[in-house]
Amino acid sequence: MRYEVRSPPLRVTLCHCRFCQRTTGSSHLVEPLFDRADLHVTAGVPTVYRHRSEGSGRHLDLHFCPVCGTTLFMRFERFPGLCGVYAGTLDDPAAIEVRPDNAKQVFVASARPEAVLLPGLATFAGPAMDAAGVPHAPRVHDAPQIVGRRGCEPLPGGDAQPR
Repeated sequence: MRYEVRSPPLRVTLCHCRFCQRTTGSSHLVEPLFDRADLHVTAGVPTVYRHRSEGSGRHLDLHFCPVCGTTLFMRFERFPGLCGVYAGTLDDPAAIEVRPDNAKQVFVASARPEAVLLPGLATFAGPAMDAAGVPHAPRVHDAPQIVGRRGCEPLPGGDAQPR
């Protein structure tokens, strides 16, 4: 399987929900979001798995390699003009910049106890907006936070703020 995106990402989501933990086998998904028209499969035909989001209740269509099973990207019923790419599947995952002006952290209430929350990013306990599309107020940390068993704990030199 090969795909390409023909534009920079519109934004980047760091998702700590349990589904993203399961599909990545990691603490969270780094998901650059692109205009759906800018993502093109150039080799192979992906297999699609339809999943109902625990957050929105809407469907996600996960596209993965039928040979090795790697999840490559997803499309959203809730946001039909967008597609989210699994950053680790890019030829150069480090090319995706995570900055306060382009990224957010979501579902941190589900974050693994050792997860690190980045400073300066809009951070949400659950989704960034409700089912009607009304945005939730974010929390922004001044310093990196490590999620402990009872909420956020400061990294050395950081400020602790409970979740």
